[in-house]
Amino acid sequence: MTNLRLIGAAAVISTVLAGPAMARHVAAHPAQQHESTYCATIEPGNPYSPAYNYESWSGWRARGGWDSRGDDACARNPMFDGSAF
Repeated sequence: MTNLRLIGAAAVISTVLAGPAMARHVAAHPAQQHESTYCATIEPGNPYSPAYNYESWSGWRARGGWDSRGDDACARNPMFDGSAF
């Protein structure tokens, strides 16, 4: 029983000590993901941005409804500029 405890303790200690040795190096310069002003300012379900087309943006709120074209376009391409709407 004592031998089993010693073997178990040795296994735990070796796992703890070997853990940092198996870690990967951190990238020095990770890729920067930028987002367009359009994608940063739209609301969920509203394809119009108040920064680009305030009248349509506020008109959409009065009409109601849900239009995910802007959400989908920004999910595919975070640099989307909203010119298609």
